[in-house]
Amino acid sequence: METVKDLLAQGLQEMGLTPPAGAVDKLCRYGELLLEQNQVMNLTAITEPLAVAQLHFLDSAAVLAHGGVPLAGKSLIDVGTGAGFPGVVLKILEPSLSLTLADSLGKRVRWLEEVCEVLSLDGVRCLHVRAEELALEPGYRDGFDVATSRAVAAFPLLCELCLPFVKVGGVFLAMKSVDSAAETAAGERAVKRLGGKHLEDVDYPIPGTDTLHRLVRVEKTAPTPKGLPRSWGKIKKAPL
Repeated sequence: METVKDLLAQGLQEMGLTPPAGAVDKLCRYGELLLEQNQVMNLTAITEPLAVAQLHFLDSAAVLAHGGVPLAGKSLIDVGTGAGFPGVVLKILEPSLSLTLADSLGKRVRWLEEVCEVLSLDGVRCLHVRAEELALEPGYRDGFDVATSRAVAAFPLLCELCLPFVKVGGVFLAMKSVDSAAETAAGERAVKRLGGKHLEDVDYPIPGTDTLHRLVRVEKTAPTPKGLPRSWGKIKKAPL
């Protein structure tokens, strides 16, 4: 019977990734911590260990494999990180990454702090914040090489939440389904308004499954104008 460790090692190899020593063991431990905590907190609807490894961990690793951005030594903010996807997975696979995990639910953030301690992950900030407020703060606005977001909101809204964090020359990577073309097209105006340029999307398979997902990639080409992002109420009511 295939183990989680075997599945992860094989899947990462299929994706062309060479994990650092001990990384697969850390991913396995992360999965255990996730499913333990999920019994008392709603972190994931996926509760079978092999499915967690595929649909959460290997899916998150796609940012490294298919994002077109080397993450070694870079700074990344994971907006609306939830249970830590993709941010914690990326940190395990690229330890030199400077990672900020941002989420609006305090108990999730506290759990992520515990996870990072158990897994001995250094250089991680876990912030209980609203993204649209944090993006106005010096040091965070225009402060990151990469912003990521997975399963948080529709693309036009995500752009306003995430692009203000990205340095000019950096990249925002939105993890989406392959049927997201309509919402991506609806976000083109927001991309331009926020100082971005929509790059070519990348569809990728999750190893060991029939699932295809999509990375929507946006390069930051100019500073985000003052006054953006707006409050969450305004973002939802009137997307850019």
